Amino acid sequence: MTRRRPAARFDEIIHAPHRLRICALLAPVESMEFGSVRDELGVADSVLSKQFKVLADAGYASTSKAAGDTGRARTWLTLTRDGRTAFSAHLEALRELAAAAEGASVAGAGVEGLDGDRGDHHGQSDDPQQ
Repeated sequence: MTRRRPAARFDEIIHAPHRLRICALLAPVESMEFGSVRDELGVADSVLSKQFKVLADAGYASTSKAAGDTGRARTWLTLTRDGRTAFSAHLEALRELAAAAEGASVAGAGVEGLDGDRGDHHGQSDDPQQ
């Protein structure tokens, strides 16, 4: 059975740069320790906490505590099922935007290219002398 991509849906909650990167780090794993995510992002604890709280408040992420090797509690960050679905849909929306920006889905009359060519002359020359 092939896995279908979710319908594209741009998500303002996920799109903020730190939250997008948090989702990208958590998507391929079951969970990741808070300190590892913080270090990967290169941000302070407070920045990660604030950005992660937005994801958690939206139902996209959750935390859990577990004792580490030293007996000290460690915080683990996880994307919820809804968070994984929203992230996948957001990635699909970004893919569509990228394809449009590269011209993959923009073809036809009335579209001006970077060279000033409007693409609506249907074989006519740009040279007024011809």
